[in-house]
Amino acid sequence: MTVDGLPMTVPAPGLPARVRIHEVGARDGLQNEKATVPTEVKAEFIRRLADAGLTTIEATSFVHPKWVPQLADAEQLFPQVSDLPGVALPVLVPNERGLDRALALGASRIAVFASATESFAKANLNRTVDEALAMFEPVVSRARAEGGHVRGYLSMCFGDPWEGPVPVPQVVRVCRALMDMGCDELSLGDTIGVATPGHVRDLLTALDAARIPVSALGVHFHDTYGQALANTLAALQHGVSTVDASAGGLGGCPYAKSATGNLATEDLVWMLRGLGIDTGVDLGRLTATSVWMAEHLGRPSPSRTVRALSHKEQ
Repeated sequence: MTVDGLPMTVPAPGLPARVRIHEVGARDGLQNEKATVPTEVKAEFIRRLADAGLTTIEATSFVHPKWVPQLADAEQLFPQVSDLPGVALPVLVPNERGLDRALALGASRIAVFASATESFAKANLNRTVDEALAMFEPVVSRARAEGGHVRGYLSMCFGDPWEGPVPVPQVVRVCRALMDMGCDELSLGDTIGVATPGHVRDLLTALDAARIPVSALGVHFHDTYGQALANTLAALQHGVSTVDASAGGLGGCPYAKSATGNLATEDLVWMLRGLGIDTGVDLGRLTATSVWMAEHLGRPSPSRTVRALSHKEQ
């Protein structure tokens, strides 16, 4: 599923030579699915993503099954994929109990999930922003003590469905707190997809001023208003070289009903290929994987690139 010679490679100045794609389809992409996806299908999805060249694939979440039933099989899934050579498999943990479960299976890349706004912290974690940070501090400390790598997700960095626009200093404060407690990297989340490129640049500039290195930052855009690729390009122009994306554009957020799908990995790879930026991803294999998963879910992929390339194969 490829188009020979397309897109034509036309590099642009000031962009990174390589982008690391943090693939979230198997966790963030599937967590909001109403019908349970069998563990074997999830495992095969991860294997196919790895075969397509993705080297960071978020596998699952060790959250209580009551809150995210789709991911209740974390203990069964992780051992089926943990031996993939050269592939990092981050897992989300909400608290120390989740960390215990993850460490018991040998997970070495841990993610915690904070909020820049009080409303979402209450909806997602039933805590204030500061109470959630206090809960994460021993998780981060223990994970680091075990030799692990810790990613801090920060939701609602650009807008909140209850509070509206989120002031940049408010976001910077929580980013600084996550870095100070020991996170190795941060993922800046546009959870409801309301960011625009100028807002992205403004936040990244403020994080520079707060002495948070751009090398520690990733971006996580949802495509609610069709801005995800534009926002990604703005981040790349600022020096960001880690981008979260979801194969086939899968995903949403169970606690923010206005959140639609993540940036599709195929759409991202198409743009980066045209810019001459290396990702290590085989677009044909990735597209075939998303078509395969769409068939299991019983609906077509929302990714424009998947639809375009699949159509050319018919």
